[in-house]
Amino acid sequence: MGSVTIPLDEVFGILTGTPSERESWNYIIQHYRLPKTITALITGSGLAVSGLMMQTLFRNPLAGPFVLGISSGASLGVAIAVMGGAVLGGFVGELLLSRWTLVMASCLGSFLVLLAVVSVSTRIKDTMAILIIGLMFGSITAAVVSVLAYFSPAEQLRQYIYWSFGSLGNNSWEGIWILLISFAAGLFLAIFSIKPLNSLLLGENYAKSQGLDIFKSRMLILIATCILAGVITAFAGPVAFIGLAVPHIVRLFFKTANHQILLPAVVLCGAILMILCDIVAQLPMTELTLPINAVTSLVGAPVVIWLLVRKKKLFF
Repeated sequence: MGSVTIPLDEVFGILTGTPSERESWNYIIQHYRLPKTITALITGSGLAVSGLMMQTLFRNPLAGPFVLGISSGASLGVAIAVMGGAVLGGFVGELLLSRWTLVMASCLGSFLVLLAVVSVSTRIKDTMAILIIGLMFGSITAAVVSVLAYFSPAEQLRQYIYWSFGSLGNNSWEGIWILLISFAAGLFLAIFSIKPLNSLLLGENYAKSQGLDIFKSRMLILIATCILAGVITAFAGPVAFIGLAVPHIVRLFFKTANHQILLPAVVLCGAILMILCDIVAQLPMTELTLPINAVTSLVGAPVVIWLLVRKKKLFF
C-alpha cells in the first residue's frame, strides 16, 4: 500500500519473480515497499522482545527497551555526527551526514552507553539500581543532545529532528541484512534467557534458590536487549511505545506469565502492530506520510493509560 496504487495480482507476480510490464512498479515493490515491510517486521518484533525482557528483569510494568539509555546514546551519536558535519563542512561534512555514517554513529552511541551500564552492573548487585543508573545515563546524554541542538544551524537541527521521528523507509538491502543478522543474534540470546526470565518472575532470591546465576543471566538479558534495541534504533530511529505496550497486550490475550508462550507471542504481535502502524502512517492513496513515532505513540500511550487505570495484575 502507498501513494501509487498497484493491483494485488501485480504485487504477487513481482514478489514471485514475474516482473510487471511497468518498470516503476517493479522498482517500488522490490526497492521500497518490500525492504520497508521487512524493516517494520524486524523493528516491531525486536522492540517487543526487548520490552518483555526489561519488564521481567526489573519487575516493572513501565520498563521498556530504551530504559537503559540506549535510545539516548544513539541520539547522542547521531547529534554529534550531524553537528560535526555542520561545523566541518565540505567533503568531510557530507561524509558525516551520509546515511551509513549516521547509522554507525547511532550504533556507536548505543554501544558506549551499553558498555557503561554493563561495567557499572558488574559492581552492583541490586537490579533496581541498574535501572536508575540507566535512566541517569539517558538523562546525561539527552542533556548533551539538547546543548548541541541549541547551538546547531537550522538545517542540521531539522535533519536531526527528522531522524528522531523514526522512519522505516529508505533502507537498502545491505541495511536489511545487517538488521536481520542482528535481530537473529538478539533473538537467539533471548531464547536462551527464557528459563532465567521465568525464574526471575518470583524474585531474585527465588531464582538463586533454584540455582540460577543471577549475574550471568542479567548480563545475557542486558546484552540481548542492547543488540536488538541498539541496531533497530540505528536503522529505524527511536521508535516509541512498541516495546512498552506489546508485552502488556500479549499478557492480556494469553493470560500467562510463561515466557515460553510470551516470547513467540510478542514476536508475532510486535510485527503485526508495527505493520498496522506503518499502514496508518503511510496514509494509503495519498502522498503524505506521518512520522512512525507519532502513530506508535497514539497506539501505545492509550494502552499504558488503560492498564494504569484498570490496575490489572501484570504478572509481576
